[in-house]
Amino acid sequence: YLNIPAIISAAEVTDAEAIHPGYGFLSENADFAEQVESSGFAFIGPRPESIRLMGDKSEAKRNAIAAGVPVALGTDGPLRDFDEAISEAERIGYPVMLKAASGGGGKGIRVAESVKDLKDAYDSASAEAIANFGDGRLYMEKYIHNPRHIEVQILGDNYGNVVHLFERECSVQRRHQKLIEESPSAFVTPELREKMTSAAVALAKRVGYRNAGTIEFLVDNDRNFYFCEMNTRIQVEHPVTEFVTGLDLIKEQL
Repeated sequence: YLNIPAIISAAEVTDAEAIHPGYGFLSENADFAEQVESSGFAFIGPRPESIRLMGDKSEAKRNAIAAGVPVALGTDGPLRDFDEAISEAERIGYPVMLKAASGGGGKGIRVAESVKDLKDAYDSASAEAIANFGDGRLYMEKYIHNPRHIEVQILGDNYGNVVHLFERECSVQRRHQKLIEESPSAFVTPELREKMTSAAVALAKRVGYRNAGTIEFLVDNDRNFYFCEMNTRIQVEHPVTEFVTGLDLIKEQL
């Protein structure tokens, strides 16, 4: 599933017109999207440059800040090495979360409650990131205890228009993997919904986003929300939104 030449070859021998990357493996790989299009196929997803801007967690955070979206305290870019991780953790304040710069799906994430936890967290997160994404770079942010995890489904066309399809609550998780999704969220007020969905649309417009995507937020007990990441692909849990809106999201992608 990571063999790009094999996938392109399969599309060629079957006379395919387009390639849908699904929701894992190469779905957020900008190089793959570029090769699909340069080989004469339509890539059913965002533009490669949008994947680069938002698929890299550190770059995504910079774009969120530029779009006026609240972000949690953290590093401006990937950590250079473990020594920098030590100094940044002291600046940010424990507990901290280490996250794979090219990650997704809950992989490459570790929490360090104190300096004695940091080395193991750093090494294991980096190793998992290399194994799953071929990229061991990590960034760090302040860990929010018991946050609500709210994501906003967005759709963009090829002409600069972006709409949201409301939120999904995905706070019930195990090992950073979502177990239950529901929509609408019982925690989100109409005022918070308006702020979060508007922020999601503004961020997607800023990066010229097309096709389906999900912008994820962490929300604390005071209903302050912070940009978490963007999934530059359709998500496994997209049928929850389909039930609520009556829209077929894969049809919309096509």
